[in-house]
Amino acid sequence: MDQRTPVRRTARAASLALLVLMTTTGCTGGVGGTPGAAGLRDPYFPRAGNGGYDVTHYDLALDADPAAGRLRGTATITARATQDLSAFNLDLAGLTVGSATVEGRPAAVNRAGHELTLRPDAEVESRLRKGRTFRTVVHYSGSPQTLTDPDRSKEGWLRTADGSVALGEPVGAMAWFPGNNHPSDKATYDIAVTVPKGLTAVSNGELTSRRTSGDTATYHWHVAEPMASYLATVAIGRFDTKTSTTPDGIKVFTAAERTVAAQSARILARVPEVVAWEAERFGPYPFSAAGAIIDRSGDAGYALETQNRPFFPGPPGAGLLVHEMAHQWFGNSVTPKSWRDMWLNEGFATYAEWLWEDDQDGNPVQKRFDAAFDDDDNWAFPPADPPTAADISQAPVYGRGAMVIHRIRQAVGDDKRFFALVRGWTKAHRHGNASTADFTAYVEKTTGKDLTELWNTWLYGRSRPASKG
Repeated sequence: MDQRTPVRRTARAASLALLVLMTTTGCTGGVGGTPGAAGLRDPYFPRAGNGGYDVTHYDLALDADPAAGRLRGTATITARATQDLSAFNLDLAGLTVGSATVEGRPAAVNRAGHELTLRPDAEVESRLRKGRTFRTVVHYSGSPQTLTDPDRSKEGWLRTADGSVALGEPVGAMAWFPGNNHPSDKATYDIAVTVPKGLTAVSNGELTSRRTSGDTATYHWHVAEPMASYLATVAIGRFDTKTSTTPDGIKVFTAAERTVAAQSARILARVPEVVAWEAERFGPYPFSAAGAIIDRSGDAGYALETQNRPFFPGPPGAGLLVHEMAHQWFGNSVTPKSWRDMWLNEGFATYAEWLWEDDQDGNPVQKRFDAAFDDDDNWAFPPADPPTAADISQAPVYGRGAMVIHRIRQAVGDDKRFFALVRGWTKAHRHGNASTADFTAYVEKTTGKDLTELWNTWLYGRSRPASKG
């Protein structure tokens, strides 16, 4: 995302009664399964996500009425059990669950805060063995929530001047659909959104159909490549849309809210140019679709790298467009294993801005590095070890993260080899997850250098070194 005082919201702990229930009834009907964990123990959001299964596909059917502030949804979740399960959890904030089934059979649903615990009947539990694929359907409705992060910024389901937008970093996806809400569990998606006629619903991936019925229109979007839940979006409003295809066959879909469409036209026309420029440096564009969504200024407090088409509150400058499009490689394709690895997203995206300014405007990368070095804010904490959830999108993660990348480039000593290293990284972890430890090991193996001093000083050091060299 663009640099903001981000917010990372700690999830509520489940009630003691639910914990007792889950630990004392781990076996139903003598089958021998145990409940999946209610949380993945992320260093900053320990209750985010759930254990015991991996989601492979979400099929979301949404009926949205932005004027009334109402949402009705059906989530069909296909997942693979990673243990023998007697129960499992989904993350859902605020919305009311009407019913749920697992493998076509009614499932009991318990709730504690944003944690849903689904307990299938004995017949179904016998099918939830490790390695087996199972399907869960949840029907839900209500007024989707806007969530407040620790730094007071907003995520989840946000009302806009003429509709709404869903923004999910880090945990806001649970405001509009139930799921395994952690970046380590990526899945493909189908998102069908029904809205009042006259409004457009824009989401991730490719638009596969648009149909009207009476006073409504339904837009069906398909995401063929794995996507983390925090990158899913739905933007509803009165948009001017344009479609095109790049020479490489990438389908470009842009949407600009009508009052800012004229101002946005020039920057939106540069999306294919930016994609091609970044592909030359970072490797082939990792998705079949690209684009952007531009809403009115003030509809949100920040831009976000939502997969395939980043969201912007008002027309962005070229640098911000470059930053959010760079996230398609760093963050969206190569996704962090935990929120502690956020600097891998933001450090590379910020460095992409520096590279663009050097290439397009003649502003040397070294000059940007020197300015970042002199900025006290970048030395508040190590980029690979933010002190709290409220800090994972603060200045060191961006500016000092970019300095780490530049120091690697200097250590390599040859631009051809450096960009080969970057392209190798995005290829090795394409559509997967990676940690800081994965990255440092990869860099040392690829360069054949012991970079312990670099990591200790720039990535983990708690004070500014005496010199920039």
